[in-house]
Amino acid sequence: MSNNPYSALGLKKSATDAEIKKAYRKIAKDSHPDLNPGDSAAEAKFKAASAAYDLLKDKDQRRRFDAGEIDASGAEKQPERKFYRDYAEQPGHGYGNTHGYEDFGDMSDIFSDILRQRQAHSARGAYGAGFDARGADARFMLEVDFIEAAKGGKKRITLPSGENLEVKIPEGTSDGQTIRLRGKGGEGHGKGARGDAYVAISVKTDKTFKRDGDDILITLPITIAEATLGGKVATPTIHGSVNLSIPKGANSGQTLRLRGKGVKRAGKAGDQMVELRIVMPPEIDADLEKFMQGWGKSHAYDPRKGMN
Repeated sequence: MSNNPYSALGLKKSATDAEIKKAYRKIAKDSHPDLNPGDSAAEAKFKAASAAYDLLKDKDQRRRFDAGEIDASGAEKQPERKFYRDYAEQPGHGYGNTHGYEDFGDMSDIFSDILRQRQAHSARGAYGAGFDARGADARFMLEVDFIEAAKGGKKRITLPSGENLEVKIPEGTSDGQTIRLRGKGGEGHGKGARGDAYVAISVKTDKTFKRDGDDILITLPITIAEATLGGKVATPTIHGSVNLSIPKGANSGQTLRLRGKGVKRAGKAGDQMVELRIVMPPEIDADLEKFMQGWGKSHAYDPRKGMN
């Protein structure tokens, strides 16, 4: 084998850092000894590639090698220098560890590829029994409506594999909550169990309802007449419409409570808090204007009394 690290990776001297990393990843996946048992050529190729990457990933070492200051083993140039093959055979450069992988960041992808390839070899009889590994966990994001989260329900999501997965939304699910689905993740290897699926819930905002813990908050518009005379007013809740009793002389900002009409969790329900807001009619007609002028003269009061 050539003692040129670029040749060991199938590259030219002008290769970029990204090209060096990509070439090594490919060789590591294709020639890893675990995937090629008994193949001495694949093992030698993997060792040589590991040693080459170990040299070239270091910018200073690569510069010195390119300048002829050090040889392929990283040693200072001497009349009798070690060949690249010898460097690859030194302790610490075997394939039984993660040598050369530390610069890939999260290496779960390359090891997952190796596990998948192992499984394929096993199915063809290249491996015997005994290789068992739990499947990888899967993570998803699922957006649900406010009412679905509050009251519970079922949603279906489609996995990258095309498989449909039903997700049960528990009653009282909150925004950001994660639901664990046991055994719905990646397939196991050998006799290994499937991984789990974790579904993070994102709850859509609602134009009518807001949530505070297990309580539901709404603002209810009422007319001048309803505020003055009181009476029953249809009021929306997450469970459907109910009649709310408005007291005579109600004010904007006044809050009424509907017990048990909030979010239910663990058998206990919160309340719904209803804030009243008096809404004027779209137009002030002559009758209303005349009435208020007369009423105001004989029933004057100061709603701003006590303000600075």
